[in-house]
Amino acid sequence: MELDVLGLSEETQRVYAALVGMPRSPASRLAEACGMPSSTVGRLLSALVRDGLATRAAGRPPTFTATAPDVAVTALIQDREHRLDAARSLVQQLAETHREALRISDPDIAVELLTDREDISAAVHRLTDGAQREVRAFDRPPYVDRPGSNFATQVERLRTGIVHRVVYDRAAVAWPGRLENDILPSVRTGERARVRAALPLKLVISDDRSAIIPFSLAPGGHSAAYLIHRSPMLSALEALFEAEWERAAPLREGAGHADGPGPEDADSRTLLLLLTSGSTDAAIARALGWSPRTTQRRIHRLMADLGASTRFQAAALAARRGWL
Repeated sequence: MELDVLGLSEETQRVYAALVGMPRSPASRLAEACGMPSSTVGRLLSALVRDGLATRAAGRPPTFTATAPDVAVTALIQDREHRLDAARSLVQQLAETHREALRISDPDIAVELLTDREDISAAVHRLTDGAQREVRAFDRPPYVDRPGSNFATQVERLRTGIVHRVVYDRAAVAWPGRLENDILPSVRTGERARVRAALPLKLVISDDRSAIIPFSLAPGGHSAAYLIHRSPMLSALEALFEAEWERAAPLREGAGHADGPGPEDADSRTLLLLLTSGSTDAAIARALGWSPRTTQRRIHRLMADLGASTRFQAAALAARRGWL
């Protein structure tokens, strides 16, 4: 057996293996089978009983029986996994302390490279949870965490007065179920959202203190990231966000006004938002779970309701009526 990875010495493994095939055996019999001194085997048997790998039956001399290997070894594996998880957590805490200590001792360190997905996810949560005034973000695939997975936490932050401004790439808006189940609920709770046909990168900015961007936009590039502290680079990212924010189209549920009410059903409102974001027919079909034929039919019906001959005109007329 190769159980040394679980903390069992070679001698302990020999005794346990012999005991598995020789239930209800005294120490002397096992010592003979293993070719080891009886005193050594007795000490190892006591350790096996203590660790739950064997049981002792009273008698003269006492006899020993191995605990079923699938039960005993599985328990050892689970215990080792729990200890490894605790060790990983401690290492992560120490790494964060080390990183912060280096930054404080050398304020010229403006950029840190994060190469672990858990570190990236933890850094994003630190930035958003630690914001005092405002979180600004570019949202576009690919994602480290499932999009929308932190919705409940975001709602709580919005309630405490932290401003959230997010510019969504149209690929994020067209992500199946994302608009109805995440983006629009966020808007209803106070998030200020806009949409652009294409964003240059993913970005999260916490106040004017720090930001995080992916290492690369190439496939797999989101598995590494730059954590950026106060510096000219952070100022440049803030300027980039504000420029894209000004160019982006507001993303909200239309309330309608004197020119007439907006679309009556939720699917039509979602369709209008997707059209405004520049989503293709295929992206709209994926987002709403429609067939290509249904998608085209609903687009033509919406355009007819607006009296528009092109998608651009439909978006302009919808905005004029207060539907956007």
